[in-house]
Amino acid sequence: MKVKDINKVEFWVATALYAMAVFFLVSQAGSDSPNLPWRDWYEFKEAGIRFSHFSNFFIPELFRYSLLYFVFLLLHFCVLPALVKRENIALNGVLLAVTYVITGIILGITGTYSKAYLLVRYADIQTGYNHIFFQAFTYATWMIIIIVIYFTLKQLIIHFRAGNQPPFGKDNRMMLEILFGAAFWFIGLLFWIVSGAPLEIIVSWTLIVFATIGVVIYSLYYLIPELAGKMMKFRAYFGRIFLLAVALTIPLGLLATLFGNNRQIILVVICFNLPVQLFISAPFSWYVYRRRNANLAEISSLKSELGKSDASLSFLKSQINPHFLFNALNTLYGTALQENAERTGEGIQKLGDMMRFMLQENMQDKISLTREIDYLLNYIDLQKLRTSASAQVQIIEQIQDQPGALQITPMLLIPFVENAFKHGISLQQPSHIRISLQTKENRLFFDVHNSIHLKADNDPEKLKSGIGLQNVKKRLALMYPNRHELIVRESAKEFFIHLTLEL
Repeated sequence: MKVKDINKVEFWVATALYAMAVFFLVSQAGSDSPNLPWRDWYEFKEAGIRFSHFSNFFIPELFRYSLLYFVFLLLHFCVLPALVKRENIALNGVLLAVTYVITGIILGITGTYSKAYLLVRYADIQTGYNHIFFQAFTYATWMIIIIVIYFTLKQLIIHFRAGNQPPFGKDNRMMLEILFGAAFWFIGLLFWIVSGAPLEIIVSWTLIVFATIGVVIYSLYYLIPELAGKMMKFRAYFGRIFLLAVALTIPLGLLATLFGNNRQIILVVICFNLPVQLFISAPFSWYVYRRRNANLAEISSLKSELGKSDASLSFLKSQINPHFLFNALNTLYGTALQENAERTGEGIQKLGDMMRFMLQENMQDKISLTREIDYLLNYIDLQKLRTSASAQVQIIEQIQDQPGALQITPMLLIPFVENAFKHGISLQQPSHIRISLQTKENRLFFDVHNSIHLKADNDPEKLKSGIGLQNVKKRLALMYPNRHELIVRESAKEFFIHLTLEL
């Protein structure tokens, strides 16, 4: 969804909520019943002041809802976006300050009607006015802070969802989940403030929600993976969460007493924190982890299949009309034998064997290591035919005979050799290539060491290559995760790779 579409949705949702609030107020007009919501009817009665539904409730609430609605639109769609973009910073900063002052003044004036009973509780009326206006500016501060928090959360979520971070990265997922948790806290906070809930309830809500976010994040990224690695089940996980929830209860209760005047707030935190962590955080985290693992396994499988397809694509492009190519090679092979060109015939024969390998065995998931080595040797022998006329070229291969039981992904080793011949051979300068392959139990050790000769700009081979080293690295990561080690070293004159592979 685009940012403009999100803004439209926000505007209409805010407008709908404002309209519903106004409709609710209008529907209660003309009634002075003490059962109406958000009513200080009893406070007026105890203070001996006549209560008027219209002037002491309807008008102040209408101003409060209208003020919240218009301040939200002004800040969220005009002032804050401009400040983020650094446009007219001075003007928008002044507009933000003026909005805060006007909001506090309007809320203070309406408060003298909705909280008129406070004026008779103090020694003089000025003290009463000071108290009402102090509450009004405190409310205005909270209102602006909440709007800023909401705007910040929205911008962060848009930033991460836009792909500015790796979509499957751990840090990106964690940040998104924290942001969604903060958005949930914000919605609840807005509800409590609008409904006029006491500070103790707001503090309790904030502490418990933040504790829940912390428990969920800790469970998803640390606790459950650790227990899963030890093959421990949900019962062990639930026990750990129980101990963690008990340990959190006391510091949360103590924090709550710092913000609330009522010492019983600690009982509220204790009564709600433990059930929330045990019956909401624990099962929710376990479900999300299991679901995520299943999705990641499916994605990994799809990426593996895609990687195998991509790895073969470069070869498949050259396999158009393969029967025609084989017939042509057979014809050239026969012609070479008739002309006693044994080296040419040998080269054609090896090329035919390599093409059969690419057409048949390259399409399999795994082949015997012996067949992969046969392909390598055919390629090396073919290159030796090309370079045998130059005494400055040294090609050494040390490849052990391999047992037939070991298997490997096809075409995994050839790109390193192909890269060595492409960049390491010059018929006019001293050149060398050393290739070593050996196995020990199920572990393969493969080394390629070659000189480096840059191609001339007019050399048609300069822009050509095999599958490419980057492609091979991706295939290794997909097919042999945590089962391979690839070391690449390069200097001005030499290039070296060492591959260790668990087969």
